[in-house]
Amino acid sequence: MKARTLKKDKVNIITMGCSKNLVDSEVLLSQLKGNGIDARHESNAEDNNIVIINTCGFIDNAKQESINTILEYATAKDQGLVDKVYVTGCLSQRYKDDLELEIPQVDAFFGTRELPALLKKFKADYKHELVGERLLSHASHYAYMKISEGCDRPCAFCAIPLMRGGHVSRPIEELVKEAKHKVAGGTKEILLIAQDSTYYGLDLYKKRRLADLLRALSDVEGLEWIRLHYAYPTGFPMDVLEVMAERDNICNYLDIPLQHGSTEVLKTMRRGTTREKQEDLINEIRSKIPDIAIRTTLITGHPGEGEAEFEEMVDFVERMRFERLGVFTYSHEEDTHAYGLEDSVPQEVKQERANRLMEIQEQISFELNQEKIGKEYKVLIDKKENGRFVGRTAYDSVEVDNEVLIDASKYYCRLGDFVNVKITEATEFDLYGEVI
Repeated sequence: MKARTLKKDKVNIITMGCSKNLVDSEVLLSQLKGNGIDARHESNAEDNNIVIINTCGFIDNAKQESINTILEYATAKDQGLVDKVYVTGCLSQRYKDDLELEIPQVDAFFGTRELPALLKKFKADYKHELVGERLLSHASHYAYMKISEGCDRPCAFCAIPLMRGGHVSRPIEELVKEAKHKVAGGTKEILLIAQDSTYYGLDLYKKRRLADLLRALSDVEGLEWIRLHYAYPTGFPMDVLEVMAERDNICNYLDIPLQHGSTEVLKTMRRGTTREKQEDLINEIRSKIPDIAIRTTLITGHPGEGEAEFEEMVDFVERMRFERLGVFTYSHEEDTHAYGLEDSVPQEVKQERANRLMEIQEQISFELNQEKIGKEYKVLIDKKENGRFVGRTAYDSVEVDNEVLIDASKYYCRLGDFVNVKITEATEFDLYGEVI
C-alpha cells in the first residue's frame, strides 16, 4: 500500500463529442503538463491511475456514449484498476446533480468553464502564460482553433446554450498569437470553430469582426490553409466572402448549418430565416466565390415536420446540390424550447428520412466528384493506412469530408506535406489520384 502511495500519478484524458471538446481537452492537457503532471490524451497505457472524461451532452446518442464511458471507468475504479475518475464537459455541465446521485464512484464533476477548479484537484494552478497554447492530441500539421465559446442563438432544438453559456469571443490578438505558436510547431492548417462563428466579435468589439479576424490570421507567415466552420446563416457577414476571395490561404470552404429546407419547420426551429432566404444566401455565396465547397447539416423529424415539410427538404437538397452534407435525426432535449412541443415523428421514420437524404446526397457527391477526374489539386497528406496515403483538398475538412487516396506502393508522401495530385478515379466520397 505504501509503494502504491508513492507511485507517481499518470492522467489519461478521454474526449467525447465534437472538435470543440477536443480543443478543451488539449488545453487541459497543456495545463496539466505545464504543472509538471504526467498527462496523456486517450492513452492505451495500463498504468494510468487517474482518468478525466470530457463528455458530450448534445443529443441522445452522444449522451449515452458519454454515460457508458463514465460507467466503464466507474467499474474500473471499483475493480481497483484506476484510483480516481473525474468528469467534465457538456454532459457534466447539464446533468451534474443527477450524475452525482447515479454514479457516486466519480470523484468530482465539473462544468464546461470550470478548468481552474479541476486543476485544483491536482494541486495545480491555472497558468495564464499557457493561454493560447495547446498540446495537440493529433497530427501537428492541422489544428482546431476555438474563436469563441457559448451561443446566444434561440434555436428551439439546441441545448448548447444550456451547457456552454452565452457567446464569448476571444480577442483577435490572442488568436493570432496562438496561430503563430502553432505554425512554429509545424501546423499548416487551422480550422476555426465556435458554436456560432459569424457572431464573432459582437461582445468584444460591438460589431461582427470575423472578416477582420480572417485577415489577421491570413497574415500569419507560414499558415497555408484557414478553414471556417459553423457559420450561422441568419445575419451572415458578407464581408467574410470578400476576404475569402482576396486571400489565397483562406480555403474556399464554408461550413454553414442550415438545419432544414421548409420555412414552416425553420420557423418552429426559431432559426430566424426562411427557405427562400437560405437559397438566396447560398446562391449569393456561390456567385461571389464560384469555386466554393459548401458543407451543411440538416435535421430530420423535428416537431412540425410532416411528410409535406420533409418533401420540401428533399427538394431543397436536390436544388441546392451541396458539396458536403451531414444529416442528424432530431433529439428531444430537456429544457429546450422544442421540448414543449410534441416529438411526433417516430425514431424509425426520422432515420428513414435521414437515409433518404443521404442517398440523394451520395448521388450528388458522385456526380460532383466525377467532374474532378483529370484535374489537379493541392492535397495535404493526413495519414497512411491500408497501403494508401490519405489526404484532403482545400475543399475538404478533417474526418467529415472527402478524402484523396494515393497508392503508397507507387508514390511516397510525407505526412503533413502538401503534394500536387491528379485525380484519376472518383467514388461518392473518395478521390483516387497520382502524385505529379
